[in-house]
Amino acid sequence: MFRNGVFHVTARIRRGLPSLRGCRVVQRIEHTFRQGCEREDFRLVHYSLQKDHIHLVVEASDVRSLGRGVRGLLIRVARAANAIWQRRGSVIDDRYHSRLLSTPREVRNAIRYVLHNARKHLGERIGGSQPDPASSGRWFWGNGNDVPAIASPRFWLLRIGWRRHGSIDP
Repeated sequence: MFRNGVFHVTARIRRGLPSLRGCRVVQRIEHTFRQGCEREDFRLVHYSLQKDHIHLVVEASDVRSLGRGVRGLLIRVARAANAIWQRRGSVIDDRYHSRLLSTPREVRNAIRYVLHNARKHLGERIGGSQPDPASSGRWFWGNGNDVPAIASPRFWLLRIGWRRHGSIDP
């Protein structure tokens, strides 16, 4: 059992569906994230949308809050994607994977991994030092001029602790 944990969450979308990285899909998902990124016991702090999966860095007060919060976010993703794709039915695979991050180094590595994940999958198609447009990177590095689709972290590990191991280059 934990109290006030930081997690890296990964969820896959079902095979045969369009990419989550389409501009209209990203905009719609971000709109829903703005409405549901922060609750008293759960916060979405970073995310990255890939073609066939999604990465989240979240804070949760306990196991129940983690499950309810992630389930709520994934339902929002599915509804947003289905609305754009003009379809009905399941979008997210039945399960998601979560990993508790318990040290500042683990949190820093997870943030870096999530925000740079498109480079891993898309390689050179992501431009230079610009943040991935299908991630929360633009708010992390201060480039976002719009209302953030993420919540400000409250837990020490995500506010201050990870910085002990150096900054993250966009």
